[in-house]
Amino acid sequence: MLKRAFLFLAVNLAVIVTVSALLNILGVRPYLSAQGIHYEGLLVFCALFGFGGSFISLQISRWMAKQAMGIALINPERPRNETEAFLVDKIQGLCSRAGLSVLPEIGIYDSREVNAFATGPSKDRSLLAVSTGLLNHMDGEAVEGVLGHEVAHIANGDMVTMTLIQGVVNTFVMFFARIITFAIDNFLRRDDDGHGLGFFAHIMIVFLLESVLMLLASPIIYWFSRWREYRADAGSAKLTSRQTMIHALKSLKGTKESLENREAAVATLMIHGEARGLVALLYSSHPPLDARIHALRA
Repeated sequence: MLKRAFLFLAVNLAVIVTVSALLNILGVRPYLSAQGIHYEGLLVFCALFGFGGSFISLQISRWMAKQAMGIALINPERPRNETEAFLVDKIQGLCSRAGLSVLPEIGIYDSREVNAFATGPSKDRSLLAVSTGLLNHMDGEAVEGVLGHEVAHIANGDMVTMTLIQGVVNTFVMFFARIITFAIDNFLRRDDDGHGLGFFAHIMIVFLLESVLMLLASPIIYWFSRWREYRADAGSAKLTSRQTMIHALKSLKGTKESLENREAAVATLMIHGEARGLVALLYSSHPPLDARIHALRA
């Protein structure tokens, strides 16, 4: 179920695999000739659809988040209670200080996790959502620090930058998947029957290689995600104060350790999500909370 965990990456992979399958089924391979693969043409072909898939994921990111997480949007003109009025007031002030002229969509989703996230295709078409768990377990100052972090993500244009990086990764994943598949096909054609992979086997090999190569390339994306978390923390410290952001991270850490049977929060734009061990770290979208607190203090 696409809910929180790797939402952007999962949608992106689904788009890329679907596009690749359709192109193979339709026989769209302009990079192939009687002489073999035209590598420059293949690279252009993969870039076109690699960046296209990434930007499709970006454009539907708000809609996907709302559907996957059941986000209830707040009407900034008519908040229904004190909590909604508090969120609108804080986010309006933070956006003003961040130089954002358009208020993001503001929403609340029902979850025990203590979290918040921002997504959307541009600064003027963004979504900022918080969980009920965050509102129930954190004080006003900590919530303000979290909101400042998410507003900083929007002001920094992090989703667009992530999309560009994802587009580059998509391009080379599609590129090498097709080169390897073509090499396997040529190797099999050297047998006596000379049939090669065959139509459906070719499609399945490309599908498998794209999935594996995307998994292997993902640490590049997660490295950038961790870097931008430090930058968003610094942005929140400027929009609120350094102590407010440190207090927010300490509150997250304390609440995270005290809650039982909670879900791990690991998403493209979530406020926290720690990992231990080298493999876990490579595939973690967020640095450890202690490291983020240390960075702010330093």
